[in-house]
Amino acid sequence: MKRQIQLFGLITFALILGSCSRQVTRVATDQAIDLSGRWNDTDSRLTAQALTEQVLNQRWLDDFERAHGRKPVVVVGLVYNKSHEHIDTDTYINDIERSFINSGKVRLVQAGAKRDELRAERQDQNTYASPGTAAKWGRELGADFIMQGDISSIVDSYKREKVVYYQVNEELTNLETNEVVWMGEKKIKKAIRN
Repeated sequence: MKRQIQLFGLITFALILGSCSRQVTRVATDQAIDLSGRWNDTDSRLTAQALTEQVLNQRWLDDFERAHGRKPVVVVGLVYNKSHEHIDTDTYINDIERSFINSGKVRLVQAGAKRDELRAERQDQNTYASPGTAAKWGRELGADFIMQGDISSIVDSYKREKVVYYQVNEELTNLETNEVVWMGEKKIKKAIRN
């Protein structure tokens, strides 16, 4: 009898241990999975696609090409997170930059820390590389426009239900004149029940 109780206890322990194991399944990176209701990779990708589609299909682009006979040069500046949660805006900025490059409608230059790193490398080359192979100073492509934006949110909750509203605003500004030539927005609303 004691042996049967020990065997039963061992089997029960094994079942409990087995039921606590984690299962991981690989899924397509473009598959929408929303576990928490927070901003996620799908929100970032879809928002970047929507806003770059908006900006690249507006009048400012044709006006610039007609006036200058070339594609405009754009730099993507900061996107401020004004939401209630932590959002890695770098991922979103990368999605926007990728969409710009893949469109072939504008030329893109580096911004911020990446640009500083390029300049430091150029400085190193001018100090340590042979003169014939060192990247030259003063040949950077100047941007005609800067794209900047913010991500804001509003949370409404009652008992076990919550609605999270995100609004992403972007603007494109002429760097020489400070004229805002385009403004766009993307809205996302999520209903969450606990």
